[in-house]
Amino acid sequence: MFTNTISFIKHKPAFAVGFLFAAASLMLGIWVAAIPAIKERLHFSDSQLGLSLLLAPAGALTGVYLSTKILSRVTVGNWMLIGQIIFCLVVIMEVTAPSRIVLWIALYLHGITGFLNGVSVNAVVDMLEKKYNRRFMSRSHALYSVGGGISAGLASLFFSINIGSYLQVVIMAACVILIIFFSRKYLLAHQTIIHSGSSLRFPSLSILGISFICLVIFMAEGCVADWSAIYLKESLASPKEMISLGFAGFSIAMTIGRLNGDQLIPKIGSKRIVVAGSLLAALGFLIVSFSVNAIMAIAGFVFVGFGCSCIVPVLFSASANIKGVSPVQGFAMVTTGGLIGFLAGPSVIGLISEAIDLSTGFAFVFLMALLATLTAWLNKYLQNKKDRTTDVNYNEQFL
Repeated sequence: MFTNTISFIKHKPAFAVGFLFAAASLMLGIWVAAIPAIKERLHFSDSQLGLSLLLAPAGALTGVYLSTKILSRVTVGNWMLIGQIIFCLVVIMEVTAPSRIVLWIALYLHGITGFLNGVSVNAVVDMLEKKYNRRFMSRSHALYSVGGGISAGLASLFFSINIGSYLQVVIMAACVILIIFFSRKYLLAHQTIIHSGSSLRFPSLSILGISFICLVIFMAEGCVADWSAIYLKESLASPKEMISLGFAGFSIAMTIGRLNGDQLIPKIGSKRIVVAGSLLAALGFLIVSFSVNAIMAIAGFVFVGFGCSCIVPVLFSASANIKGVSPVQGFAMVTTGGLIGFLAGPSVIGLISEAIDLSTGFAFVFLMALLATLTAWLNKYLQNKKDRTTDVNYNEQFL
């Protein structure tokens, strides 16, 4: 794992794009840490905040339409550079919003830019895999997990030394933009139009199946991020020092899985990875739902992390190689499902928790993961045959 990860880092064209995955989560981590203060400053109730956050997936759906306009006119390299800078500015706008209207506009723009950025970086990773006949997708997504963990830790550190959210988001945005500026040579090298400009078609059942699996996996990630600490504290009466360990265990497992994913996927097969991963995630949520103590629940969250880790990279790779569907259209379908799951899923769990209890909410995700397992098993676009790519150490010509 470590040898190939170091080789990936040394592969400057791939790592420059991979960093953009981390850049998105670095900014998101600061935004998530600022939400409680934003809620208090703008006098939101829980339900008002929840409804406001739905503007982001609404923006993502708008991004599906705009992708046919923007990505057919702007080269993917130019958009990666411009789009990531815009995203940093949008997050600054969210964190520092002086009114609800400004926040609502920022959330909507967050959804649009996040969608377009996600499509562009995944499209370029797919192109690099084909160009170098090597796998980069899983490690690129691993950097997203790493970035989220780093930003969460930095936010905690910043708060401990009395640096508020306003200054946090400016510092993080400045660092991200500076790194992107120095890597612009490798980003701007991709002077390709990745969209034909044709309208998006209604997807087939198999493509919808891939989108549904992505929705479930991102729902799982969002629910662990938003509800694991509350579950450990309120439902299991865990001590204060343990309530963050559920998400920590999940994140560590996710990162380990994704760092090994580029080796495991071609050996095991895409379909088996998705089926086994969904089943393992389902088992994890079942353990969490029936937990009687913190250790049992944390173990369940770790299972969920390992189960989810390699699925999303497989889904993005599969969606980019569907006959008769452009990579942008494929990424659009998968990304839309994922964003809806990540942003709306935790709200659904909150409603279930309020009506019944949080254990039942996690049991609902268990059932959704079982449905994802069945969908993966029946999906014709997920193949078990070995991929064309291998994961041997990179040759010097690629470095």
